[in-house]
Amino acid sequence: MADKNGQDGGGGGGDGIRTFPFPVDLSLLGVGMQVGPMGSGRTWHAHAPLHRVHRIDFHVVMLFTGSPVRHMIDFTEYEAAAGDVLWIRPGQVHRFSPDSEYRGTVLTMQPGFLPRATVEATGLYRYDLPPLLRPDEARLAALTASLGQLRREYEDATTLPLSLHTAVLRHTLSAFLLRLAHLAVSSVRQAREGRAEAPWEATFTLFRDAVERGFATNHSVSAYADALGYSRRTLVRAVRAATGQTPKGFIDKRVVLEARRLLAHTEMPIGRVGAAVGFADAANFSKFFQQHTDQTPAAFRAELR
Repeated sequence: MADKNGQDGGGGGGDGIRTFPFPVDLSLLGVGMQVGPMGSGRTWHAHAPLHRVHRIDFHVVMLFTGSPVRHMIDFTEYEAAAGDVLWIRPGQVHRFSPDSEYRGTVLTMQPGFLPRATVEATGLYRYDLPPLLRPDEARLAALTASLGQLRREYEDATTLPLSLHTAVLRHTLSAFLLRLAHLAVSSVRQAREGRAEAPWEATFTLFRDAVERGFATNHSVSAYADALGYSRRTLVRAVRAATGQTPKGFIDKRVVLEARRLLAHTEMPIGRVGAAVGFADAANFSKFFQQHTDQTPAAFRAELR
């Protein structure tokens, strides 16, 4: 996290959820990452109160060493204790607890800092993986050592030219993220440990990533199947095997999440919220939202105020 004396580069404004970009100007030598201690008096930007709901357009990994803290991510309160890891991905809505004392190490990373192959290998955009990770003793020791090495390389700004310094950071960061990604995947695959990847998993991964990019404008299963080069039947089988849902149910769940975010954390009129998630007609949006939540958008918003 950047010190409070940084410049405010926050985006999003008006009545939308405030989105803050990666503070490049506060990163040592302007590289696309930061790593350092958590603590009071730190934030992304000068006008970014962390106890208020906001989005960030970069990755955050927090490795905790202090007493338990509570942290909200997309309507779920997570309690992280010493030895736990929180991994927050770009676009997720979250809020720091003003009553918790954050202690440990925080890593932030700008999208685009790592090459595409590394991004894919580390699952940086696996929104289906849990944000809260609890490594066992051996994995925690390895993660701590890897993060410590990354921090030392980050703070060593004098022994290498900037181009080599950046290259070393990319390699060291990749090593840490590969360990973290293995932990994240293992946490949801324990029941299937030891078996080879099922044929449908690659299909589901492509579908999931396409939905994350396009849910605000595309709700059509057939359109996703065509774009990915699969038959609708193949897509149905893959998504059902991975999630127990139909592709349509998966898309709708993502649309509802974004609608909830906007209804809960902005003052946008309901019609504009509907438009933001792909509904040109406010009445159709209200009907859709009620079908999936048993509440009207207005009732859901009022319940949270």
